[in-house]
Amino acid sequence: MLSERRLQVLRAIVQDYVGTEEPVGSKALTERHSLGVSPATVRNDMAALEDEGFIAQPHTSAGRIPTDKGYRLFVDKLAGVKPMTAPERRAIQNFLEGAVDLDDVVARTVRLLAQLTRQVAVVQYPSLTRSTVRHVELLSLAPARVMLVLITDTGRVEQRVVDCPAPFGDASLADLRARLNSRVANRRFADVPSLVEDLPEAFEHEDRGTVSTVLSTLLETLVEENEERLMIGGTANLTRFGHDFPLTIRPVLEALEEQVVLLKLLGEAQDPGVTVRIGHENAHEGLNSTSVVSVGYGSGGEAVAKLGVVGPTRMDYPGTMGAVRAVARYVGQILAES
Repeated sequence: MLSERRLQVLRAIVQDYVGTEEPVGSKALTERHSLGVSPATVRNDMAALEDEGFIAQPHTSAGRIPTDKGYRLFVDKLAGVKPMTAPERRAIQNFLEGAVDLDDVVARTVRLLAQLTRQVAVVQYPSLTRSTVRHVELLSLAPARVMLVLITDTGRVEQRVVDCPAPFGDASLADLRARLNSRVANRRFADVPSLVEDLPEAFEHEDRGTVSTVLSTLLETLVEENEERLMIGGTANLTRFGHDFPLTIRPVLEALEEQVVLLKLLGEAQDPGVTVRIGHENAHEGLNSTSVVSVGYGSGGEAVAKLGVVGPTRMDYPGTMGAVRAVARYVGQILAES
């Protein structure tokens, strides 16, 4: 275990390096921070931190910079989440409240996160598998054609056109709509198949084929594999940090283009807390020089998706964690009220 004084030295090194972008020396540390010890003692502490892998010397006779291990300890033990100021919170709320639908909420969230953190922002759309049915609408387009509209508790709207095996009258359509909503409204998607499996039996024999076709389309909509959607923004922010990447930012950009990689980066939505993955903790090789800060968001205290930011390991972790958490909280409130 590191002594309290060495933890304070590590904290000072991280803060100075993030702020100045320059390797940190013992003389600068004692001048900028009230460590209560001599430069010689700080040098000894820095040597011990280097021996244990928390800091490294990038060049001979240069100062020290934090390693992935040093950032990890800083995040786990030394960094409190920086709260947003009252004006910042009001700005977030006002910006997000203007959204007109789910696509707009996600687009505004990406733009806001990228601006607040000056990193790359990634927002996952609410997953259908973790959502609740708010309403199912059925509209007649032709005697044997129906529009099915599925509305979720997160404001997501899915539309499908159903070609029926036989004409289906308006009265039958209204009956199906009423019976369907009485069973599935406000129920979890996972529960829907068992709730509707015997519904065709409630209709006349000649209508059962159409009812089964509509139900099949509804169930297909609930389990579609392409439901995991992402929006990304602020990629240009990476150009500000060119010297933070060993050779080039190209591997980072290539990794960010792969949706599967980004979904794995954000992690499972069931984990609602703030998660920080630093450097080589990211499995994708192209992202070994980045850190990912993510958090779950949703309505009713349950996470239905994740949002977060990707940036260099030399980032303002307390400020980034605070911004990500605050934005997620407001997005959840908007979804709950929508």
